[in-house]
Amino acid sequence: MPSLFSLHTFKFTNKTILSVIILFIVCMTVILFGVLRVSYTQPINLDSPKLIQLKKGDSLYTVCNRLIEHDYINDCLGVKVFSKINPVVGKVKTGVYALTPGLALNQFVANLNEGKEQQFSFTLLEGDNIYQVLDKLKHATFLVNDIKTMPLPQLSQKLLLTSDTPEGWLYPDTYYYSAYTDASALLLRAVNKQQEILAKLWQQKQAGLPISTPYEALILASIVEKESAVAAEREIIASVFHNRLNKKMRLQTDPTVIYGVWDEYKGDITRKHLKQTTPYNTYRINGLPPTPIANPSKASIEAVLHPASTEYYYFVASGNGGHVFNKTLADHNKSVQDYLNKSK
Repeated sequence: MPSLFSLHTFKFTNKTILSVIILFIVCMTVILFGVLRVSYTQPINLDSPKLIQLKKGDSLYTVCNRLIEHDYINDCLGVKVFSKINPVVGKVKTGVYALTPGLALNQFVANLNEGKEQQFSFTLLEGDNIYQVLDKLKHATFLVNDIKTMPLPQLSQKLLLTSDTPEGWLYPDTYYYSAYTDASALLLRAVNKQQEILAKLWQQKQAGLPISTPYEALILASIVEKESAVAAEREIIASVFHNRLNKKMRLQTDPTVIYGVWDEYKGDITRKHLKQTTPYNTYRINGLPPTPIANPSKASIEAVLHPASTEYYYFVASGNGGHVFNKTLADHNKSVQDYLNKSK
């Protein structure tokens, strides 16, 4: 029969062993959790940004294994365990995602969970015409060109416009989109923005202008856009065209001629072009052309609706990026000769 002292010692030893076991379990749990945490938060190892595409049916494990195959990460242990603990982690959304140097694996997984796809950009430049825009769309990354075979009237209908062409209706700006967005959806955003801006500015227009509709303002703004190399001259250039319209003078502006012969234009306007009768040759037609000739900026629309007060009827390039403005044809002809002398 053990002594009281021996029994006491036995009980103490059992408690000690239990404590050691508990401590061991806690330590192992901490170590295991640390290992999993390191695995789950490991940085993605690559030198430059990459894109990765998740298609329908791809799982988080599929993506993770693909990263291992490319040596972007070391293992998927953390991903597998944490996705079991929290099922939300295992839910990924299809799309195209960005992999960037140093991005933590868990941050990338969070992007997949939330559908934070890589955003691509498409820029509509001030003064670009519809033909230039359609050509740029052919080269836009991950944009579905659902309009590449559409004639302009059909494209206009697709964009919910009543005109026969979307010319002028695309607001110049940079638009961001996710992969596999339709080109028509992107352009519709540009149309909506241009319509909103034009409607607002039309309500604030100066009284007594020789234009009677917002569409006429858009047409004239597109001409001002093409003629305005210097922003500070927009209102003055607009005033010249208003003055000519008020006097029933032809606008006689080269950009309209170029637009009318766009298919054959090679960068230089010729005498043949100037003499050729088209609906856009303002040397041959009275008043405005039938449609805009480019996509005007907000600034050009504002200039048309709030032109400067001048007595100018003519302008010609100064040779320094801007223009020389004149009231009379005689002064204009002299300015033209001065420009030609500078160009020699």
